Amino acid sequence: MELLDGKRIADEIKAEIAAEVEAIKGKGGKIPHLVAILVGHDGASETYVGHKEKACAQVGFKSQVLRFEDSITEAQLLDEIRKLNNDPDVDGFIVQMPLPKHIDEQKVIEAIDPKKDVDGFHPVNVGRMNIGLPAYISATPYGIVELLRRYKIPTEGKHCVVIGRSNIVGRPIANLLSQKSYPGDCTVTICHSRTPNIKEYTLQADILIVALGKAEFVTADMVKPGAVVVDVGITRVDAPGTKLGWKLLGDVKFDEVAPKCSYITPVPGGVGPLTIVSLLKNTLKAAKKEVYG
Repeated sequence: MELLDGKRIADEIKAEIAAEVEAIKGKGGKIPHLVAILVGHDGASETYVGHKEKACAQVGFKSQVLRFEDSITEAQLLDEIRKLNNDPDVDGFIVQMPLPKHIDEQKVIEAIDPKKDVDGFHPVNVGRMNIGLPAYISATPYGIVELLRRYKIPTEGKHCVVIGRSNIVGRPIANLLSQKSYPGDCTVTICHSRTPNIKEYTLQADILIVALGKAEFVTADMVKPGAVVVDVGITRVDAPGTKLGWKLLGDVKFDEVAPKCSYITPVPGGVGPLTIVSLLKNTLKAAKKEVYG
């Protein structure tokens, strides 16, 4: 069994991006510029945005966080998005989710210029990805694909089972791994909360991707020997007696599943570190006009 070390791969990619930014600087080119919009004071959102700022600094990007109180109206937020769409210095920007209840998240996503939508959530980018055109791919699926590529895991003709059908992870990763490319050429099955007897499908999986947000859902009896397991879930649970008083668990019962696998991602330290790196990669593509010319 080998661990799919997302942190190591993320550091590797950051070093590659930093070298490219240095080369752009050396030629007097424009430094990639990423902006994050943060509405309100959600603790998790504050943490994510902080990580993104730090990552930008590590690779030499210009970055900025626009902070607004959760009393901001939908019209005011859409106006801020319009300003960023029209600012030639901004290569890409993200609106950190979740947003306050009175703001329509879908309307916000669709207001972002697809050319600057480095989160890859705009229907134009989702559509381009679905038909195999160059696109900004959302961070988690992009990270999973990169992990499989860098570990040179064979995917052609493999049966990939995805648990979870969210628009952010399940559906896009199922689409990407079914495409005519590497990593890809998989036969893909999507399971979800209405799938009867999920175990029947997971036992067939050469590659099992679990993204349903239910701690330790996948147990050893659900995984076939030698499978590659990618655990996207992350749930904080109480752990009395530990230093922090809590710990993070994935969707896979790691200790009992790991011995059966050929490869498995740990939680934390697997897919997580690659999500922020994917955002950096999309921003670099935006700065170089790689997707939309």
